[in-house]
Amino acid sequence: MLRKILTWTGILIGVGLFAGTIWFLWQKSQKPPVEAKTTSAYTADIIKKSVATGSIKPRLEVNIKPGVTGIIDQLFIEAGQIIAVGQPIARIRILPNVVQLNNAEGQLERAKINLDNNRRELDRNKPLFEQKVISDVEYNRFLLNFKLAEQEVVAAENNLQLVREGASKRGGNQITLATSTISGLVLDVPLKAGASVIERSNFNEGTTIATIANMT
Repeated sequence: MLRKILTWTGILIGVGLFAGTIWFLWQKSQKPPVEAKTTSAYTADIIKKSVATGSIKPRLEVNIKPGVTGIIDQLFIEAGQIIAVGQPIARIRILPNVVQLNNAEGQLERAKINLDNNRRELDRNKPLFEQKVISDVEYNRFLLNFKLAEQEVVAAENNLQLVREGASKRGGNQITLATSTISGLVLDVPLKAGASVIERSNFNEGTTIATIANMT
Protein backbone atom coordinates (compact mmCIF):
# COMPACT_ATOMS: atom_id res chain seq x y z
CA MET A 1 0.00 0.00 0.00
CA LEU A 2 2.79 2.37 0.94
CA ARG A 3 4.55 1.53 -2.31
CA LYS A 4 1.50 2.60 -4.36
CA ILE A 5 1.26 5.86 -2.48
CA LEU A 6 4.94 6.64 -3.10
CA THR A 7 4.59 5.65 -6.75
CA TRP A 8 1.61 7.91 -7.35
CA THR A 9 3.24 10.70 -5.41
CA GLY A 10 6.36 10.45 -7.65
CA ILE A 11 4.20 10.40 -10.76
CA LEU A 12 2.29 13.52 -9.62
CA ILE A 13 5.52 15.36 -8.81
CA GLY A 14 7.00 14.49 -12.22
CA VAL A 15 3.84 15.58 -14.03
CA GLY A 16 3.85 18.83 -12.03
CA LEU A 17 7.46 19.54 -12.89
CA PHE A 18 6.84 18.80 -16.56
CA ALA A 19 3.77 21.03 -16.66
CA GLY A 20 5.64 23.82 -14.88
CA THR A 21 8.50 23.60 -17.34
CA ILE A 22 6.12 23.74 -20.30
CA TRP A 23 4.37 26.81 -18.77
CA PHE A 24 7.68 28.62 -18.11
CA LEU A 25 8.90 28.05 -21.69
CA TRP A 26 5.59 29.23 -23.11
CA GLN A 27 5.60 32.38 -21.02
CA LYS A 28 9.20 33.13 -22.07
CA SER A 29 8.38 32.74 -25.77
CA GLN A 30 5.54 35.27 -25.57
CA LYS A 31 6.40 38.87 -26.76
CA PRO A 32 5.23 41.76 -24.58
CA PRO A 33 2.28 43.64 -26.02
CA VAL A 34 3.15 46.81 -27.97
CA GLU A 35 1.83 49.91 -26.27
CA ALA A 36 1.24 52.82 -28.66
CA LYS A 37 1.96 56.27 -27.22
CA THR A 38 -0.32 59.08 -28.29
CA THR A 39 -0.03 62.88 -27.99
CA SER A 40 -1.95 65.98 -29.00
CA ALA A 41 -1.13 67.86 -32.20
CA TYR A 42 0.52 71.32 -31.89
CA THR A 43 2.11 73.97 -34.14
CA ALA A 44 5.86 74.76 -33.85
CA ASP A 45 8.88 75.93 -35.89
CA ILE A 46 11.30 73.35 -37.20
CA ILE A 47 14.93 74.45 -36.78
CA LYS A 48 17.65 72.56 -38.58
CA LYS A 49 21.23 73.28 -37.53
CA SER A 50 24.53 72.26 -39.04
CA VAL A 51 28.07 72.71 -37.74
CA ALA A 52 30.95 73.61 -40.06
CA THR A 53 34.57 74.33 -39.24
CA GLY A 54 36.35 77.43 -40.52
CA SER A 55 36.23 81.21 -40.07
CA ILE A 56 34.31 84.15 -41.51
CA LYS A 57 36.51 86.87 -43.01
CA PRO A 58 35.26 90.31 -44.07
CA ARG A 59 35.88 91.65 -47.56
CA LEU A 60 37.39 94.88 -46.19
CA GLU A 61 39.65 94.77 -43.12
CA VAL A 62 41.88 97.72 -42.14
CA ASN A 63 44.66 98.03 -39.57
CA ILE A 64 44.73 101.51 -38.04
CA LYS A 65 48.28 102.75 -37.42
CA PRO A 66 49.55 105.98 -35.82
CA GLY A 67 51.05 108.92 -37.67
CA VAL A 68 53.58 109.60 -34.91
CA THR A 69 55.86 107.64 -32.62
CA GLY A 70 54.90 107.85 -28.98
CA ILE A 71 52.86 106.37 -26.16
CA ILE A 72 49.11 105.70 -26.17
CA ASP A 73 47.69 108.23 -23.74
CA GLN A 74 44.02 107.24 -24.10
CA LEU A 75 41.91 104.70 -25.98
CA PHE A 76 38.38 105.63 -27.07
CA ILE A 77 37.14 102.29 -28.45
CA GLU A 78 36.91 98.61 -27.55
CA ALA A 79 36.48 95.35 -29.48
CA GLY A 80 32.95 94.70 -30.74
CA GLN A 81 32.08 98.39 -31.06
CA ILE A 82 30.60 99.91 -34.22
CA ILE A 83 32.41 103.10 -35.31
CA ALA A 84 32.20 105.59 -38.18
CA VAL A 85 34.75 107.18 -40.50
CA GLY A 86 36.80 109.83 -38.72
CA GLN A 87 35.83 108.69 -35.23
CA PRO A 88 38.73 109.04 -32.72
CA ILE A 89 40.42 105.76 -31.80
CA ALA A 90 43.33 106.80 -29.58
CA ARG A 91 45.28 109.82 -28.40
CA ILE A 92 49.07 109.49 -28.55
CA ARG A 93 51.57 111.34 -26.40
CA ILE A 94 54.31 112.17 -28.84
CA LEU A 95 57.98 111.35 -28.30
CA PRO A 96 59.79 114.02 -30.38
CA ASN A 97 62.64 113.02 -32.64
CA VAL A 98 65.84 114.58 -31.31
CA VAL A 99 67.18 115.53 -34.75
CA GLN A 100 63.88 117.08 -35.86
CA LEU A 101 63.57 118.91 -32.55
CA ASN A 102 67.07 120.41 -32.84
CA ASN A 103 66.42 121.47 -36.44
CA ALA A 104 63.11 123.11 -35.48
CA GLU A 105 64.70 124.98 -32.56
CA GLY A 106 67.57 126.15 -34.78
CA GLN A 107 65.14 127.32 -37.45
CA LEU A 108 63.21 129.36 -34.88
CA GLU A 109 66.40 131.02 -33.58
CA ARG A 110 67.49 131.97 -37.13
CA ALA A 111 64.02 133.36 -37.85
CA LYS A 112 64.15 135.52 -34.70
CA ILE A 113 67.62 136.84 -35.58
CA ASN A 114 66.41 137.71 -39.08
CA LEU A 115 63.34 139.45 -37.62
CA ASP A 116 65.47 141.56 -35.26
CA ASN A 117 67.75 142.56 -38.11
CA ASN A 118 64.84 143.61 -40.34
CA ARG A 119 63.23 145.50 -37.46
CA ARG A 120 66.39 147.55 -36.98
CA GLU A 121 66.58 148.26 -40.69
CA LEU A 122 62.96 149.37 -40.71
CA ASP A 123 63.39 151.56 -37.62
CA ARG A 124 66.53 153.15 -39.11
CA ASN A 125 64.92 153.96 -42.46
CA LYS A 126 61.50 155.06 -41.19
CA PRO A 127 62.74 158.57 -40.14
CA LEU A 128 64.48 158.89 -43.50
CA PHE A 129 61.21 158.08 -45.26
CA GLU A 130 59.31 160.62 -43.15
CA GLN A 131 61.93 163.23 -44.04
CA LYS A 132 61.55 162.36 -47.74
CA VAL A 133 65.18 161.25 -47.89
CA ILE A 134 64.28 157.81 -49.35
CA SER A 135 61.50 156.94 -51.76
CA ASP A 136 58.30 155.00 -51.11
CA VAL A 137 59.61 152.06 -53.10
CA GLU A 138 62.74 151.75 -51.00
CA TYR A 139 60.85 152.12 -47.70
CA ASN A 140 58.23 149.55 -48.76
CA ARG A 141 61.04 147.11 -49.46
CA PHE A 142 62.22 147.39 -45.82
CA LEU A 143 58.61 147.09 -44.61
CA LEU A 144 58.02 143.97 -46.75
CA ASN A 145 61.19 142.31 -45.48
CA PHE A 146 60.06 142.97 -41.91
CA LYS A 147 56.59 141.44 -42.53
CA LEU A 148 58.14 138.40 -44.18
CA ALA A 149 60.50 137.95 -41.23
CA GLU A 150 57.52 138.07 -38.87
CA GLN A 151 55.80 135.30 -40.86
CA GLU A 152 58.98 133.21 -40.76
CA VAL A 153 59.03 133.42 -36.94
CA VAL A 154 55.36 132.37 -36.72
CA ALA A 155 55.96 129.45 -39.10
CA ALA A 156 59.06 128.36 -37.15
CA GLU A 157 57.12 128.50 -33.85
CA ASN A 158 54.30 126.39 -35.33
CA ASN A 159 56.79 123.89 -36.71
CA LEU A 160 58.52 123.58 -33.33
CA GLN A 161 55.22 123.04 -31.53
CA LEU A 162 54.20 120.49 -34.16
CA VAL A 163 57.42 118.52 -33.57
CA ARG A 164 57.05 118.70 -29.79
CA GLU A 165 53.32 118.17 -29.31
CA GLY A 166 51.95 117.00 -32.65
CA ALA A 167 49.70 120.06 -33.06
CA SER A 168 50.38 123.64 -34.16
CA LYS A 169 49.05 126.85 -32.61
CA ARG A 170 46.72 127.41 -35.54
CA GLY A 171 45.22 123.94 -35.08
CA GLY A 172 44.10 121.52 -37.73
CA ASN A 173 47.19 119.31 -37.49
CA GLN A 174 46.10 116.89 -34.80
CA ILE A 175 48.51 114.14 -35.79
CA THR A 176 48.48 112.81 -32.21
CA LEU A 177 44.84 111.77 -32.63
CA ALA A 178 44.42 108.45 -34.48
CA THR A 179 41.05 108.19 -36.26
CA SER A 180 39.21 105.47 -38.15
CA THR A 181 39.56 105.44 -41.92
CA ILE A 182 36.44 103.30 -42.52
CA SER A 183 33.06 102.63 -40.93
CA GLY A 184 32.60 99.17 -39.46
CA LEU A 185 33.10 96.83 -36.54
CA VAL A 186 36.14 96.93 -34.27
CA LEU A 187 37.53 93.39 -34.45
CA ASP A 188 40.53 93.81 -32.17
CA VAL A 189 42.32 96.39 -30.04
CA PRO A 190 45.66 94.67 -29.33
CA LEU A 191 47.18 97.50 -27.26
CA LYS A 192 46.39 99.14 -23.94
CA ALA A 193 46.88 102.67 -22.68
CA GLY A 194 50.55 103.23 -21.91
CA ALA A 195 51.83 101.03 -24.73
CA SER A 196 54.47 102.38 -27.11
CA VAL A 197 53.66 102.76 -30.81
CA ILE A 198 55.76 103.42 -33.92
CA GLU A 199 54.56 105.62 -36.76
CA ARG A 200 53.98 104.21 -40.24
CA SER A 201 56.55 105.16 -42.86
CA ASN A 202 58.18 103.90 -46.04
CA PHE A 203 60.61 101.84 -43.95
CA ASN A 204 58.29 100.66 -41.18
CA GLU A 205 54.71 99.40 -41.35
CA GLY A 206 54.00 100.88 -37.92
CA THR A 207 52.20 99.55 -34.87
CA THR A 208 48.58 98.45 -35.25
CA ILE A 209 46.32 100.23 -32.76
CA ALA A 210 43.06 98.62 -33.89
CA THR A 211 41.66 96.33 -36.59
CA ILE A 212 38.38 97.45 -38.18
CA ALA A 213 36.28 95.56 -40.71
CA ASN A 214 33.33 96.49 -42.88
CA MET A 215 30.88 93.69 -42.06
CA THR A 216 28.27 94.70 -44.63
